[in-house]
Amino acid sequence: MANQDYEVHEHDVIVIGAGGAGLRAAIEAAAQGVSVGLVCKSLLGKAHTVMAEGGIAAALGNVWPEDNWQVHFRDTMRGGKMLNNWRMAQLHAQEAPERVLELERWGALFDRTKDGRILQRDFGGHRYARLAHVGDRTGLEMIRTLQYHGIHQGLDVYMECTITRLLKDGDRVVGAVGYWRESGRVVVFKAKAVILATGGIGKAWKITSNSWEYTGDGHSLALWAGADLIDMEFVQFHPTGMVWPPSVRGILVTEGVRGDGGTLKNSEGKRFMFDYIPEFFKGETADNEAEADRWYEDKKNNRRTPDLLPRDEVARAINSEVKAGRGSPHGGVFLDINTRRPADYIKKRLPSMYHQFKELAGVDITKEPMEVGPTCHYVMGGVRVDADTAQSTVKGLFAAGEVAGGMHGSNRLGGNSLSDLLVFGRRAGLYAALYAKDFGGTLVVDSAQVEQAARQMLAPFERTGGENPYAIQSDLQDTMQALVGIIRNEADLKEALKRLDVLKARAAKVRVDGHRQYNPGWHTALDLDSLLTVAECSALAALERKESRGGHTREDHPYTDDTWGKVNVVVRLKDGRIQVSREPLPEMPPDLKALFQERK
Repeated sequence: MANQDYEVHEHDVIVIGAGGAGLRAAIEAAAQGVSVGLVCKSLLGKAHTVMAEGGIAAALGNVWPEDNWQVHFRDTMRGGKMLNNWRMAQLHAQEAPERVLELERWGALFDRTKDGRILQRDFGGHRYARLAHVGDRTGLEMIRTLQYHGIHQGLDVYMECTITRLLKDGDRVVGAVGYWRESGRVVVFKAKAVILATGGIGKAWKITSNSWEYTGDGHSLALWAGADLIDMEFVQFHPTGMVWPPSVRGILVTEGVRGDGGTLKNSEGKRFMFDYIPEFFKGETADNEAEADRWYEDKKNNRRTPDLLPRDEVARAINSEVKAGRGSPHGGVFLDINTRRPADYIKKRLPSMYHQFKELAGVDITKEPMEVGPTCHYVMGGVRVDADTAQSTVKGLFAAGEVAGGMHGSNRLGGNSLSDLLVFGRRAGLYAALYAKDFGGTLVVDSAQVEQAARQMLAPFERTGGENPYAIQSDLQDTMQALVGIIRNEADLKEALKRLDVLKARAAKVRVDGHRQYNPGWHTALDLDSLLTVAECSALAALERKESRGGHTREDHPYTDDTWGKVNVVVRLKDGRIQVSREPLPEMPPDLKALFQERK
């Protein structure tokens, strides 16, 4: 491919992904005085951050003065079943309050306490009410604020551009290659540092809250460039997605419904979560309905309702009720807020949920319960990064947000996602800019790498006969849903890996018709590369971890094993094959360990 066949853009720092983490990273890098390019697969503003409805977890202490970073740190570690990178969890808890206040200074509007401070709501796994929120549209307000602030920083934004490969010079990353979704033309970005902020992998599953963009691009780009991935077995199934009608199955129902008084009931009308309180939470969780009601009304006894246990616990409980024949008519359970909250309260606190069910399902949540069930929502696993700098194991490559692993351990607490985006987005932007300033030498991009990437992109047009990309994607989603879902076992995982091998062989023969302009079949064909890669990483890691912990449940290993609690499952590419190993977690210092001996 001749140089004139593709356009070239050069920046000090390129950020791939323009959700909360990408925008915050770009803002911080630009503030350091370097040139920044922000690349997004869709349109600016259409990010999964917008779907984060409940709030931003930060120990501001506005509702409960007893709250502090140590309690937030402990909640995060316990929620992740102690598999979190302790340093990431510490930095997150310490820096989240300032990141929220910074958003407020930049113009974010939050709901308020009676004395005018930022209001905070309860959420699963958090000891205190600590989610700063704007009704149930917090993510939307966050993106609005970051975008308005970011466009004044002199960012260059490249919309509707998909990156397919990172470019390397020796052992360091020096840019990326991709294509414009509108025209199909190849585009090259030269950069001294690259930040991945591409989000998750949810489109590898059939029932998911994730939109079409979430095809594991960043995870795959990092792996192909030589970076380590960790914790890929841990996939969070949010307990409450819509289950009816089929056209909206999987769309998120915010945890804020339960935080504001909603309760989960089975077909017998029973609040079943009282039957599923694990030993880990005994003494912190209300033991009966009357106790839980008192907790909702006055919050003085500082005990949680079991409806607000961590997401992995609630998702497994719903799954068990449905399997036992106590589910709702369409294969979920009932989420009821109308019997304990008046209509005006629901419409004010949960406006998006009210309109979502009214318009999509014909259900008035002020008068009747919602039908909900687990939906693939978030991956805890991702690029292995240094906690302080957000740099991967490859020079010049940084990662923040959902694409980065370690922060959430085996299970993420609700609300920790948005504060994670802000804390580590900022750190990634800062340290990528500092790395770019100290780059040294000349920025060299190997044209042979660009040409190889371009050939791979265009190959589906040149085949005669061949496979339909939509059929392969559908078969992949069915495979992951059936065999690498909420409950796993060795036989299913081995079968999944066999099917993935067949799907990879089919994908190598995929064919598309037409030309490059506005060709969704071609886009789907190119997404298969990353989807199949992350699916294999997830299945291999799930097969390796022979215990149940957080977002990974093995019915053939139903216990939590302390030996496995000391290791990460690490995935890397070697000689063209994905390889799995176990490596020890970093040791937590004694002063932080001591926090787990305390009750408060």
